[in-house]
Amino acid sequence: MIFDELKKEKIEALKAKNDDIKNIANVLINKCMLLSITKKEKGEELSDADVVSLITKTIKELEEEKEGYKEVGNDERVLSIENQKVFLQKFLPKMLSEEEIKKEILQLEDRSVPAVMKYFKTNFAGKVDMGLVNKVLRSL
Repeated sequence: MIFDELKKEKIEALKAKNDDIKNIANVLINKCMLLSITKKEKGEELSDADVVSLITKTIKELEEEKEGYKEVGNDERVLSIENQKVFLQKFLPKMLSEEEIKKEILQLEDRSVPAVMKYFKTNFAGKVDMGLVNKVLRSL
């Protein structure tokens, strides 16, 4: 499970005294723990798809934070955030390419926007950028 791998990587970062990795691992582990508590209240378990979703959101947050540091010229912090993003990206599954998305859409009988989005959300959660799906669908 991705969550277990993340905890192992945090321990390795602690041993290596890598603060960038340790810090982002702590952030993500805390987010996972909070989501796990919420899911347990509903009788559900934390899944890899949930963790992938949290990683994706965290990467977007880091990107926004990085832009702020770029504006003020804090190159050291920008580099730190880039290191954190690279670390998180290794936990993401291989994303579908535009060609693969197009191929899947063409196989569907109902190509309406809601039907296609629901299909990809159900079958490819965490493995596809929904914005890219929308873009490919509109280009057909």
